[in-house]
This record gives sequence, structure tokens and C-alpha cells, in this order.
Amino acid sequence: MRYVDGSLAALDSPRMGSAGDDGELLRRYAELIVGFGANVQRGQIVAISTEPGKEALTRALAAAAYRAGASFVDVNSFDTYVKRARIEFSEEEFLEVVPSWYGERMLALGEQRCARIGLTGPAAPGLLDDLDPERTGRDRLPFIAEAVTVVNARTTNWTAASCPTPEWAQLVHPSLSAEDALARLWEQIAHVCRLDEEDPVAAWRSRMDRVGAAAAALDERRFEALHFAGPGTDLTVGLLAGSRWISARFSTIDGIEHFPNLPSEETFTAPDPERVDGVVRCTKPLVLQGSIVRDLRVRFEGGRAIELEASSGERTLRSLLSRDPGALRLGEVALVDGNGRVGALDTIFFDTLLDENAASHIAFGQGYEFSVEEADRERVNKSGLHVDVMIGGEDVNVSGVTSGGERVAVLEGGAWRV
Repeated sequence: MRYVDGSLAALDSPRMGSAGDDGELLRRYAELIVGFGANVQRGQIVAISTEPGKEALTRALAAAAYRAGASFVDVNSFDTYVKRARIEFSEEEFLEVVPSWYGERMLALGEQRCARIGLTGPAAPGLLDDLDPERTGRDRLPFIAEAVTVVNARTTNWTAASCPTPEWAQLVHPSLSAEDALARLWEQIAHVCRLDEEDPVAAWRSRMDRVGAAAAALDERRFEALHFAGPGTDLTVGLLAGSRWISARFSTIDGIEHFPNLPSEETFTAPDPERVDGVVRCTKPLVLQGSIVRDLRVRFEGGRAIELEASSGERTLRSLLSRDPGALRLGEVALVDGNGRVGALDTIFFDTLLDENAASHIAFGQGYEFSVEEADRERVNKSGLHVDVMIGGEDVNVSGVTSGGERVAVLEGGAWRV
């Protein structure tokens, strides 16, 4: 495996400004993403999903991929301003049209055993807020349902990483000047990705060992369900007999190890989509296709979300979750302890990749079949979407429920008890 080591001297600089202002930081970050996260192999085609405004990191990733021996780098840039034009002006009957080659391209990446890298972080936060939320919810792009198919098939080695932009930085740090906000966001990304360690890869492996140990302990207990309890939350999430806990240390069917999220602090599994009951208060906002969902509260009964309310973004979320029967059921439950770096920053990032690694979470929609043993895979939730919602925090305790009804502490005050 190729990896990056050595210290990141750029973090000692009082100002980092935009990504392009510090080529060394950009190079080290790109090499960590390419060499450790995606673990690009010699001769692979590398697909990069990006957005306008993220050109500097995109180009650094392409260079790192070619240095790693990639045979070709394919860049796909999604423009939210074009999405806005579609929602605003398209005829109603065309809002859900997705050209066939979008899904065909994704499936081909799996068939040809390619590597995939995705850049997250809102490039144009709030851009869709003034549009009709029901129309917004009908246009799912850039989400492609075939992406879940490829992940479940384990045919690509892939990773997702955050890319700071000035617009995103101002959303996260509104009290700072534009320049200071961007510098601060870059410092935080470098920190949570462990680029300030002497050997970032060794630091990541140590952290993954701890999360993996928690996953193994959860597997050993074979809990019937998990119970989440905290302010506004009293939720029981049933588990399948074959649910098994996975940390973000994946391997393709060809044996290529990769780390799908940078950063990653979670262990997750697929729950029983028919056994989720109670009420849950979401602890962080959710950025959803350019809109921000705040103060979300959901009530479940028999596995299905039957009540949903939010102070903003509610109609967009309702429209999105009305797409198919599985969208109102859960496909994932994930646990995050308080020793990770993202949560310790006490920052709302408005980026699911980061916020979900600060707090335990659930996900509406499609589950990951590889997190369930063969006998139960047909019971994993099916849907054309996957939407992560953060529900954890230091004031939300998690218990495991045994087959005899006993409750066993799993997370208390953000600390593992297993």
C-alpha cells in the first residue's frame, strides 16, 4: 500500500488561505486521499467527482493519481447552479429524468475495477433555499442509485474527502472574515484528517484499530436492538440476526484495502427496516441537495417514519423521502464515540461526511448489504436513496438490547462501554 508520512509543516503557518496558497498542504492531502483513502493501484482508471470551486484539490488529486500509476483520470464536475436552473425552469414531467449513461458509467467503473474519489463540502450552500421544495426534492442528482449497487458489489476501491471552499467556510465560520474563515476551515480539515501527525497513516491505523475493536465487541454481543436515549430522543432500532458491525476499513472483492471516508470515526450496520420505533431528535443540521434541514424530529412506528417536522427544509426532505416505499425506513445505523477528532472540534460543518463522524447517526433508504450475513441480505432495506441523519452526542446514551430484554450500556457520555 502506498501512503503518506512525514510532518505537515504548513500547519505551523498562521494563515493558509485558499487551497492554492499552500501547495505543500494540497500535495500531502491529495496523496493521503489517493494513496491511503482510495489506495489507487498501478494501471487503474481513477474517477474523481467534484464541483466548480474545487479545482485546486481536484488537480492535485489527478497529479497524485498519475504519480501512483493511474492509467487515466476521469473528472466529473457537478454544478449546483445548473441544478438550480433545472429546478427553476424545467417542465414538471422532466424533473426526475436522469440520462441512462449516468448509471451506466457508474456500473462500468465497477465492471472495470476502477478507483473512485469524491469531494464533499457544499460549494454553494443555500443556493436552492428559495425554490419550490417539492420540485427540489424530485431532482436527486448528483446522487446516483447505481453508486449503492457498486458499493454493495465491492468492485471499486473508493474514498470521499472534504474540500474547503470560500462559500462553505463562511457558512461554518460566519463571524470570521472570508479569508480567516477559509484558513480556519483548512486547518480543521487538516486536523481531522490527521495531517498534523508525524505519520498520518499510522495515526489512522491506530484509530481504525480502536473503532474495529468496538465493532468486534458489538458483533460478539449479537444485540437484538439498540436503544438511543437523550433530550427529545427515545428510539429503539431493531437489528437483524445477521447484522454485523463494520468500520470504515473496506476491502474490494479483489482484496484492495481502502478507507471510504476521510475522516471516519464510525462503526455501522444495516438494521431491521421493520423494527424501528420511537421518536428521535436530530442533533445536527442536514445539508440536502443545496438546502439545509434544521431541527429535524422524526417519529417511527413499525420501522416507518410516520411523523416528520423541521424548522427549515422540511418540505424538501418530505419530497425526497416520498420517492419510494423504502425511503421512509432505515438502511443504516452507525455509532460514533467521543474520542474522534471531528466531534472534539464542536463545530457544525454542514457537510454530512464530517458531521456524521462527529455523532452517531441513522440513514433513511438503501442499506449496505455487505454489512449483513448472507441469510439476511434480502431483508436489508431497499431504496433509490441514502440520507444520513445525525442523532448522537454526549447527551445521547446508547444501550444494546439482548434477546432477553436486558439493556447493556454501549455508549455513555460519548465513551465506549463495550
